[in-house]
Amino acid sequence: MISGVLREVVGGVTLAVRAQPGAKKTAIVGIYGEGDSAQLKIAVQAPPIEGRANDALIAFLSETFDLPKSSVELISGGLSRSKVFLLRGFTLDRAQANLAE
Repeated sequence: MISGVLREVVGGVTLAVRAQPGAKKTAIVGIYGEGDSAQLKIAVQAPPIEGRANDALIAFLSETFDLPKSSVELISGGLSRSKVFLLRGFTLDRAQANLAE
């Protein structure tokens, strides 16, 4: 299910996300795509204006994965719905366990 969403890299794990800004609440709503191109679909309450949705995603991911905000970095897709975040100091097993909860 989440095979393409998470990838182990040097320094942590990358997380592929498909953002849906302007939602009623911020929450994981499912998987977008399949296989290696799969992304975790996250509805974001914040609008996609002046980086507010990106900031809200960083806050949501830091809470979801129990990480400080400084350990969650947007590494691609700043102006796109398709984004990749780096979860610094995280392992693939731990990330998969957090998503399974």
